[in-house]
Amino acid sequence: MEERKGFGSNFGFLMAAIGSAVGLGNIWGFPNKMGANGGFTFLIIYLILAACCGFIVMMGELALGRKTGRGAIGAYKVLSKRFKWLGWLGVLSAFLILGFYCALGGYCLKYVTLNVGNLFHAGFGTGTLDGAGVFGALMANQGEAVIYGLIFVALTMIIVMGGVGGGIEKVCSVGMPALFVMLVICIIRSCTLEGASEGLKYMFVPGWALANGVIKEAPDFFSVVSTAGGQMFFSLSLGMAAMITYGSYLDKKENLQKNAIIIVVMDTLVALMAGLCVIPGRFALDPTGKLGGPSLLFVTMQNVFDRMGAAGPIFGILFYLLVVFAAVSSSISLLEAVVAHFVDKARDEGKGDKRKLYSLIGAIGAGILCVIVCLDALGNAGISPADILGMRVDPSDKVPTWSADWLDFFDCIAEGILMPLGALLMSIMYGWELGPEVVHAEATCEGQKFGAYGWFRICIKYITPLAMLLVLYGQIKEFFF
Repeated sequence: MEERKGFGSNFGFLMAAIGSAVGLGNIWGFPNKMGANGGFTFLIIYLILAACCGFIVMMGELALGRKTGRGAIGAYKVLSKRFKWLGWLGVLSAFLILGFYCALGGYCLKYVTLNVGNLFHAGFGTGTLDGAGVFGALMANQGEAVIYGLIFVALTMIIVMGGVGGGIEKVCSVGMPALFVMLVICIIRSCTLEGASEGLKYMFVPGWALANGVIKEAPDFFSVVSTAGGQMFFSLSLGMAAMITYGSYLDKKENLQKNAIIIVVMDTLVALMAGLCVIPGRFALDPTGKLGGPSLLFVTMQNVFDRMGAAGPIFGILFYLLVVFAAVSSSISLLEAVVAHFVDKARDEGKGDKRKLYSLIGAIGAGILCVIVCLDALGNAGISPADILGMRVDPSDKVPTWSADWLDFFDCIAEGILMPLGALLMSIMYGWELGPEVVHAEATCEGQKFGAYGWFRICIKYITPLAMLLVLYGQIKEFFF
């Protein structure tokens, strides 16, 4: 039987795992949701959930993968009698997210091209259009959006075909340090703009947003908890089989607790850095721009770069390139989570390495979902789920978020239900079926320390399941009603 190859070094694993966590969830999702949920209030709740749930679920998933040496589907089958089907929830989440991820990644590739055009005053730049006009033109040209989306799918597929060490590790070991450098450059420029201090106050001063009329009323606490919880899972790549899959390639001698802490801390740091990139620039150069939604990334930020003068296109290229890097580092983990089970199964059955075949099949499936999202143009064209179900008689009819467009539909199923449900059931499995000792045994198998085991034990049995119930209820309420 052919050997199952893993990461060549712990640094390579960390860069891949951090790359999986650091993606559109950070660069787009975090500033977007922080902006729409009161700034500082969202930040505090997010940090609490990261400590009580993010680290706990991260430890559980990494231990599950490393103990079994299998992707999510195989790992649950090996370890649990009651929850042997649970891996399919994670893989389905990864597949649905990958579909709209590739569409958004394609949009970012287009924006890199636009800013290159602006830099050289070429005809393929933004011309006289403002941010809203540029985004509107992209949404109206679904064919172009499909092409860029499929380019992103192909890029993801090629990297995953290269394998864990030859493809994923090599790309992330170079791409992640480069992403940090680009983030720092963009932060320095964003925070030194005149008026950027208002954005910093919005992010870090309690009550400032409400007192200064930036938001009309205090955000609903329950809504912020559910939004922050969903963002945390999306951002950390939890509940979507990715960390179980990456954990299955991790060497036994590596310290699980240290790696889990580093991944959570670095992901949270990048999310804050993304906020520092986006929100101060919005307050400084586009004060009327939206604080939430896709327009924050694709309209407001383009307006910011357009108003920077001659240097604007350079920072536009840097910013959208770092978004592309972040998106690719996550998309490869999503595709790997989907194909790992089938690659393992073929290897176990003596059929050899079928990685290229299953990567191609997975990419074709993701490409189909990507095309659906691109043709729908975020609900501005095409046939939405609401239209299929006859929920909208008139184009102006308001429908629940889950049915408004295909991106939201895939997101609601994955982030709204499958991910928090999967984390809830995993915490019950460890807390009450197998016992937290299983994680302790895996974390200390080579004499490594698990100093946070007491905290883990309490959380996995009581705090995390209750928090996941709260997040799951809030997500269902927000998305579906």
